[in-house]
Amino acid sequence: MNPAPPIIVSTHDARRLERLLEDAGREHDAVAEALEAELARAEIRPPAAMPPDTVTMNSQVLCVDETSGAEHLLRLVYPWDADASAGQVSVLAPVGAALLGLSAGQAIDWPLPSGRTTRLRVLRVVDQPEAHGRLD
Repeated sequence: MNPAPPIIVSTHDARRLERLLEDAGREHDAVAEALEAELARAEIRPPAAMPPDTVTMNSQVLCVDETSGAEHLLRLVYPWDADASAGQVSVLAPVGAALLGLSAGQAIDWPLPSGRTTRLRVLRVVDQPEAHGRLD
């Protein structure tokens, strides 16, 4: 496994995600625990200081699973907005937690529930709320 790349998370997203994890209670699953670890290692910036090519909550991102070669156009959302058929992936899903805070060109190795690991690479951030002054 490669070392995890540096990630950037907005103060807005960090606050909301920390509340989400607190509300989940002490019975975190492996993805919630991994997300908590990602938030702990992230560089936290105000929304206005977020680079436009960084994956934030409600960003739409084109990524590739380097293990399978499959490209995916996904929007990173909160669990209550998740809809796999519409390409809306929850931040509490393995792929969602892996994408948070990555920038275009970065890749991360991420464990999947099946026990295998995948390598996700961000090809492009198609839409990011902070880049347009929106905080969704």
